[in-house]
Amino acid sequence: MTQELSVIGIAIAKRVLHLVGMDARGQIVLRKRCSRGEGLPWMANLGPATIGMEACGGAHYWARRLREQGHMVKLMAPQFVKPYVKSNKNDMREAEAIAEAVTRPSMRFVPIKEVAPQDIQALHRVRERLVTARTALVNEIRGLLAE
Repeated sequence: MTQELSVIGIAIAKRVLHLVGMDARGQIVLRKRCSRGEGLPWMANLGPATIGMEACGGAHYWARRLREQGHMVKLMAPQFVKPYVKSNKNDMREAEAIAEAVTRPSMRFVPIKEVAPQDIQALHRVRERLVTARTALVNEIRGLLAE
């Protein structure tokens, strides 16, 4: 069964991964729920496949690790996956929508971030939060003194 997989959609939940695999014809041949620790070893036993995920902070880590295993990983913005969800949203349906969306030729993909740019982005976010908090505190003190 694993040789048949050509496209895999992965929905990253808090503690588990939901995987939906499709063959070359677009038929779903796999629905799997596994813990985060089981995901990478299971994927390592597969042949090279196209893997789709919604882009988020954690997805870049998974994309780098899966790319090391020889898979072609594509990240998509969540708003581009949403139209492919067929019913009420849950993680397995979202994984199915991701698998379907990644096969579309007109889909726009997000580049995978390396570790260094993510570190710099995190520093900028923390600094921005500190500057905002400092500004709010100064404005509050100014207002209290004006009273």
